[in-house]
Amino acid sequence: MKELNAGDQEIAEKIYMIRGHKIMLDKDLAEMYGVETKRLIEQVNRNALRFPPEFMFRLTNEEFDVLRSQFATSKRGGRRYAPYVFTEHGILMLSSVLNSKQAISMSIKIIEVFVKFREMLISHKDLLLKFEQLEKLVIHHDDDIQSIFQALRQLIQQKNEPREPIGFKLKGN
Repeated sequence: MKELNAGDQEIAEKIYMIRGHKIMLDKDLAEMYGVETKRLIEQVNRNALRFPPEFMFRLTNEEFDVLRSQFATSKRGGRRYAPYVFTEHGILMLSSVLNSKQAISMSIKIIEVFVKFREMLISHKDLLLKFEQLEKLVIHHDDDIQSIFQALRQLIQQKNEPREPIGFKLKGN
């Protein structure tokens, strides 16, 4: 499994989960691509057919407020409108409408981070399955261990009770 290096970690910190999708904000992408946010959105609007709703959508004001609270930024200043967000496929499509070398190389880097996320998720699912199997095994053995302790308790209790001596007995003695 691939690990996230420092550069990947910076990108990973700008990936959020919204509506069940891992997304990135237009502002963060524009900064990484070396363009102004409004220029990025202009290019997207000029190529609208390349960006269906599953590739890019605008956040609702409520979603944006929740996201903004995660940034701990003020409501004054900044943007007036909720941002556009891009899914992994939308980010890949951005590299085709922003033809700069920086945009293309950054898109590749971002996609690599998404792939590493997927690999880590699969790895975590495998670990979870192994833990569940181990838990079932321990529970099964736990019942066996309890039975052994119960048998030992019975033996200890019987030991304290007087019992007949073992061995040969002669008649008449």
